[in-house]
Amino acid sequence: MEPNELIERVRRIEIKARGLSSNLFAGQYHSAFKGRGMAFSEVREYQYGDDVRDIDWNVTARMSKPYIKVFEEEREMTVMLMVDVSSSLDFGTVGQMKKQMETEIAATLAFSAIQNNDKIGVVFFSDRIEKFIPPKKGKKHILYIIRELLDFKPESRRTDVKMAIEYLTNVLKKRCTAFILSDFIDATDFTSALTIANRKHDVVAIQVYDRRVAELPDVGLMKVRDAETGHEQYIDTSSKALRRAHREWWIDRQEQMRVCFTKSRVDSVSVRTDEDYVKALMTLFARRR
Repeated sequence: MEPNELIERVRRIEIKARGLSSNLFAGQYHSAFKGRGMAFSEVREYQYGDDVRDIDWNVTARMSKPYIKVFEEEREMTVMLMVDVSSSLDFGTVGQMKKQMETEIAATLAFSAIQNNDKIGVVFFSDRIEKFIPPKKGKKHILYIIRELLDFKPESRRTDVKMAIEYLTNVLKKRCTAFILSDFIDATDFTSALTIANRKHDVVAIQVYDRRVAELPDVGLMKVRDAETGHEQYIDTSSKALRRAHREWWIDRQEQMRVCFTKSRVDSVSVRTDEDYVKALMTLFARRR
């Protein structure tokens, strides 16, 4: 991508993502994703019913009457975006490519995190860890992340979600909120890895998919290519049996994914490339409040 074109795309994404995070997600994001714990806020006079364990004995001695420590939720978090950059994301038949929608969602979440005073980091993954951007704050950091989202070139075309999840568990020592953005086209079972990761962190799964993957159109003979393996073949989409088999495969695969997320207690949402991801994210946020 040419530098000027990249700058223009970064600017467009920034304007849209910042607007969404400011106008739509400010309150919802704040209440949907909790801080790590409780932080000291102030002291006040003891009132009947207060926990005596919260008494600040130094202030009490100074003031000659009991005072207690008041705590509030510690809001600052670390947010990690786990972004699938495998070749299956370079697909889209209606509206936009899966990768484009993934980028917009990631950018919107990044701006929401920054506006909430959270640190934001990114892991780009395929069947290996392609790049790790450590969590930081600030607009400069956000714009760097957006540039990478738009222009990153992975070394591998394949996917290994399990490997990426295990990396998250191992590399981040403190608790974080991790958004996994992927189409989750991966034959490997990652339920166990996801369960372990979600015990340590707060993991959220966002699936991006195209409707033509869910349901084949009746357009006769079609040449299809597996983006991750490069394998090509012709299929006859006029065959009702073929279209039905493909639909059943998709339904079964989605059910396996749903069971995986349920077992690992991970909140999830699926977004189609020709649908409004804002509505999907708002629904996700509302479920978590």
